[in-house]
Order: sequence, then structure tokens, then C-alpha cells
Amino acid sequence: MNSVWKTLGLVVPLALFCMGCQKDNIVEIDPVSTDNPDDDITNTEFAQTVYVTFSVSGNATVSGADNDFSVTVSDNDVTIIYSGDEYVMYELSGATSDGFFKLYSAKKQGVTLNNVSLTNPNGAAINVQGSLADPSKGKRTFIVLNGENSLADGPSYTNTPDNEDEKAVLFGEGQFIFSGSGSLFVTATGKSGIVSDDYLHFMGDCAITVNTSTSATVSSNDTLKPACIKVSDYVMVSGCTLNLTSSGTGCKGIKSDGNGYFYGGLVTVNVTGSNFGNSGNGGGPGWGDNSSDGVSAKGIKCDGNLVFKGGQVEVNCTAHEGIEAKGTITITDGEVYSYSQSDDAINSGGDFTISGGYVYGYAPSNDGLDANGDFYVKGGVVYAIGSSSPEVAIDANTEERHSLYITGGTLIAIGGLENGTSGNWSQSCYSASSWSQNTWYALTVDGTTYAFMTPSSGGTPLVVSGASTPILQSGVSASNGTSHCGGLLFDSPYISGGTSVSLSSYTGGNGGGGGPGGGGGHGPF
Repeated sequence: MNSVWKTLGLVVPLALFCMGCQKDNIVEIDPVSTDNPDDDITNTEFAQTVYVTFSVSGNATVSGADNDFSVTVSDNDVTIIYSGDEYVMYELSGATSDGFFKLYSAKKQGVTLNNVSLTNPNGAAINVQGSLADPSKGKRTFIVLNGENSLADGPSYTNTPDNEDEKAVLFGEGQFIFSGSGSLFVTATGKSGIVSDDYLHFMGDCAITVNTSTSATVSSNDTLKPACIKVSDYVMVSGCTLNLTSSGTGCKGIKSDGNGYFYGGLVTVNVTGSNFGNSGNGGGPGWGDNSSDGVSAKGIKCDGNLVFKGGQVEVNCTAHEGIEAKGTITITDGEVYSYSQSDDAINSGGDFTISGGYVYGYAPSNDGLDANGDFYVKGGVVYAIGSSSPEVAIDANTEERHSLYITGGTLIAIGGLENGTSGNWSQSCYSASSWSQNTWYALTVDGTTYAFMTPSSGGTPLVVSGASTPILQSGVSASNGTSHCGGLLFDSPYISGGTSVSLSSYTGGNGGGGGPGGGGGHGPF
């Protein structure tokens, strides 16, 4: 697809992204930009509003639909077929424990959730298809949240037409763009929480909570791979608060078949479910996802690249990687926090680049931060904790002649760094003579002081690096300052007490330095 230039008062010099496509005769700009005018609901004029009101004690009612609409209401099951050429807003309100809203439309539209509570015990609560003739060709749908809203499905999906998909509590064939200032609570027990067979964009000040207990299953040749949020294209978060929780076997917090872009907002992911079938760690990164009888439980997984440019992402995962990209990972700003009990905290299938922001990765039994390509630390504040040999805090794929490059930033690494890569470090690294568990340390580099808490377990040694020769103190008391990494690191705090820790030049590996002392537990550690 040819490159384009988009003028929005200013010229945005962005090449058209290869997976972008033409929707409603509007060519989308590169999705790595948050300035896509097509995703801004204020740039769309809706010709009319159709009101759907669900009822606890009676039938749902529909008003505002003209001759371009075919409306079917059975109790609280509402199906609308739109054949017109205008953009329509559908506003849902009321409550029912046995109903749904299903829409067929060949045009883009909006769906406002206005204090609605909707449960469908037999399938999706909201199902947005394309036209009746071609349901799979969906268009952009703006999901606007007003007030407090809740959606839920049941344990089994029935009566789904053979030529249609119905993959989640809230499902759409086209793009979903979330905005507004309200809240949405999604409970999934049958399939996934929110699914788009195109892309998802979360923006605005809305708050979305998905709690799913759905587990992966195998039926005939079809494997169910549930997730709180799932997309066939890319996922973008430029605003909004997302709280994603899953206890389902083989379930994920966020699963994207394309790229992931995190540019703003707050994303919290907690995945406590175990892996399903043959999805253990022994087969390599993501191996279970490629097996017909295995699905791994991960926090965030993208089959493409992951880009973090702002906002805050916090992931806690029990059975597999906390954050994984099959492509590359790039972090330039914001905060990225990931803990994995059983695998890498953050894993990149290609290069891994950190040039800004705050990055925390803790894996008590594996690598804290892992790249299957080159690993670049160019800037930012990086706190990585890995296991004992052969795992390390920061791992690059030297087996395939890749390397770890350290050229800037402030680095704290418990468990050591990739061995044999110090020739590519233009910024010197130092190891502590010893380190203690569950202890506050103060690190001062280039006039800035950071306080950090050590874990209850981890490899050795403790390695630090910065723009100047670091000064390290152990057993300090820290107050004030700016909290990062789930409260485990503070920027510019007031420091009192503590003792000086001697540092020596460090060139890689995790066999040097003294062993950890102390004991006890601390939060996710």
C-alpha cells in the first residue's frame, strides 16, 4: 500500500501501516499515531439515534427506527438490521438477565451504553455483525460509555448461525473504538470478554473491567483460546483504565494477532490460571499456543510487535510469560511492570529496545527481560530481576550471534547480564560486593537518586549502571519521591540512614558477587 500524508492542521509524516485498510472510503493513517481522525468520535456525524431499553419485568422496547431498519424483539432479545446509508447511534439502557442486542449493518455506527445491565445466558450480550448478506464484513463501531454498565454471557453459546462468529460477551466483526467517561464491567464464563475481528482502540476517560473465568477447551478440531481482550488486528490503548483479571485455564489478559500499542491510560492485568494441555515451558516461548492441544496462560501476548510510549502497564502472571511479543518490543516512555512466577517477565521474539520510561521485569524462576534478538538499553530506568544460572536479569540471544548493548539509561539488575556482551557496552556496569533480600537500597547516578526494594529471591550479582559512576547504599529509609514499578522503586526520594556498598567493574554473567542474605516475603516477590 502506498505511503500517504495526512494534514490535520499539521502534516503528519507517517507512512501508511501495512495492515491498515480502507474503511468507509476513508484511508487510515499509521495506527502507531494516536491522532487518527477516524477514531475520534467527534469527527463523525450521526444522522439519528435508535433507543433500545431493556426491561426486568417485560419486553425490551425500540424507538427511533425508521423504514431503513428491520427490528425484531422477542422478550429482551433485540435484533436490528440496518439497510440505510447514514451513520446511526444506538443507545442501550435498562436491565435484563436474559437478553441481547444484535446488529447487522454495512456502515460504521456508534453504540452508547447508558447505565445498561445486559446478560445473555446463551451467547454474546452485544454482537455487532456486518450486513446480513455478508456478516463478516464489519465496520467501525464507537462504544461510548455513560454511567455504570455491565455485560455478561453464559457458560455455553447456542443458536449461532453457521456463517457467523460469536466469540465474546462483547463481539464485533469491525473495529471497536471505546470512549466516554463511564464504566463497563464485563463477566465472561462462556468465551472471551471483548473481541474484535479487526482492531481495538481504547481512549478517553472510561473505565473497563473484564473478569473472566473461561478456560481453554478442545472440541473436535476447534480449540477455544479465551482472553479478556482479543483482537485479530492490533490493539491500541491511548487512554482509559483497563482492569483485566482471569482465572481461566489457558486464558490470557490481552491477545493480539497483530501489534500492540500502549500510549496512555492505565492497564492492569492479573492472570492466575494455569496452562492448558501441552503448553509447558519446555517447548520454548509460546510453544503451547502453536499446539493443537495446548494453550498457555499469559498476561499480554502479541503475534506482532509491542510498542510502549506512555501510560502505565502492570502485569502479574502465574503460569507463563507476563508480556510477550513474537516480533519486537520497543519502550520509549511510560511505565511497564511485569511479574511472572513461572517464565520470563517480558519476552521479545526479536529485538528489545528501551530508550525511556520506567521498566520493571521480575521472574524468580527465569529471565527478567529476554530478547531472542539484540537487546538495547539506551535510556530510561530499568529494574530487572532474574533467576540463577543459566537465567539472568537481562538476556540477549547470543547463541544466534545477537548481543546486549548498553549505551545509556539507569540500570539495576539482580541476577546479572548476558555474558560475553560487555564489548558492546559504552556505559560501564558495576557489581555490588553483596546484596540482601527485602531491603531498601539507594542508587545515585549523575545527581539523581533512586530508591529500590530488593526481592525475596533472585540470582546474583546485583549490577548497576548509569551516566556516571554509581553510588550504592544498603538499608536506607526512603520517603517522599515519585513511586514507580508498583511501589518498588522511587524517583528522587528523601534518603536517610544506610551503609555504603562497594562496587567493582562488571563484564557479564551471573556468577560473580556475593550471595543474597536475609529472607521473608514481600508482595508479588
